[in-house]
Amino acid sequence: MDKYLTKTSVSRKRKSTEQRDEEETDQKAVQSYPGLEFVQKKGDLFSCAEKDALAHCVSADFRMGKGIAVLFKQKFGGVQELKDQLCRPGGVAVLKRGDRFVYYLVTKEKVYNKPTYPVLKSSLEAMRDHCVKNCVQTVSMPRIGCGLDGLQWTKVADMIQDVFRNTDMTINVYTI
Repeated sequence: MDKYLTKTSVSRKRKSTEQRDEEETDQKAVQSYPGLEFVQKKGDLFSCAEKDALAHCVSADFRMGKGIAVLFKQKFGGVQELKDQLCRPGGVAVLKRGDRFVYYLVTKEKVYNKPTYPVLKSSLEAMRDHCVKNCVQTVSMPRIGCGLDGLQWTKVADMIQDVFRNTDMTINVYTI
């Protein structure tokens, strides 16, 4: 497995505090695999490029009352549109907002349930298939399944890399 390559700021002397803060936000760890660039960044997910697709995990009831799901609901709406897709755990519901796809990985039945790794993998595969079919080049996401849902990031990161290997895509993972 390739080692992380870290981009760090240089010549911090003479740079303003604002410039230093911006550079620290831009620090990233990049892993490259055949047909996949997997990038871990510090910063706000919603500061990603407007052309990037976005992804996060939800329950099939689309309650989205906690965590980053609340921000997705506020920014993109479409709860009834998502519900109308009748997506079950292991699938992905999709909103189209302008030129951007917004992916809702359905990883559990109810908001109070916890996801499993096999269900998350199935949702990722469904998202990958939609991305490939629709020529999506970049997906930005938080550390899916690892906040309120409690999955282990190292396992989820490996799973994402396995699912998206050979897709010629970039996956950006944002952490605050």
